[in-house]
Amino acid sequence: MTAAPVNTVDDSEVAKFEAMAAEWWDLNGKFKPLHMLNPTRLDYITQQIAAEFGRDLKAEAPFAGLRILDIGCGGGLLAEPMARLGADVVGADAAAGNIPVAQVHAAQSGLEIDYRHTTAEAMADAGEQFDVVLNMEVVEHVADPLGFLTACQQLLKPGGLMVCSTLNRNPKSFLMAIIGAEHVMRWLPKGTHEWSKFITPDELFALIGQAGLDPVDRKGFVFNPVLWTWGISARDLSVNYVTASVKRAA
Repeated sequence: MTAAPVNTVDDSEVAKFEAMAAEWWDLNGKFKPLHMLNPTRLDYITQQIAAEFGRDLKAEAPFAGLRILDIGCGGGLLAEPMARLGADVVGADAAAGNIPVAQVHAAQSGLEIDYRHTTAEAMADAGEQFDVVLNMEVVEHVADPLGFLTACQQLLKPGGLMVCSTLNRNPKSFLMAIIGAEHVMRWLPKGTHEWSKFITPDELFALIGQAGLDPVDRKGFVFNPVLWTWGISARDLSVNYVTASVKRAA
């Protein structure tokens, strides 16, 4: 396999999130959609990790002994729950402004999380290894999705698990994620997402396979406008969706 590119970071995408960094933990701020989605994301992530590593989620610190990387960690919305479940957590983000926000909130929460301003490629080059890589809502913001996924694969131990979520590319996702979330509901600043960078499930599965991972599952995250809640669907991957894949044994 060829080495990952030195840098897959898209500077213009990083700048968007730098500008919003202070609002990560504002439940009614620019990241309100993520706070709404977060319980559903966590349900999928924890179930996948528990199944892959034979952990009982009802046990105390069920993820103890697991080293987890949250790449594109933002303010720590996923890193903190992983730490509470007993994992050794590294949170990495290419946007420098996110890191102090995440560090302060973790300290206030009494959690020890290793937050770093770095990239997947830099960590792979340094030989870092993890049991789990959480790659949530990042791949649609990078300059080279295959290079980025390859770096994530390199960061996993053999048999390790990557959970990756993104947005499908179709007319419905344009209507919901761009027009609805950015223009009508104004949940996100205009221009947060570029529809042309969205990736279909089949495209993502192909990229994951090319990166040296075996896809094992995919589900949809579906918003119910009547109940105003998110849920997981085995069939509806039309807008938000999530995948699980495992690194092939050496």
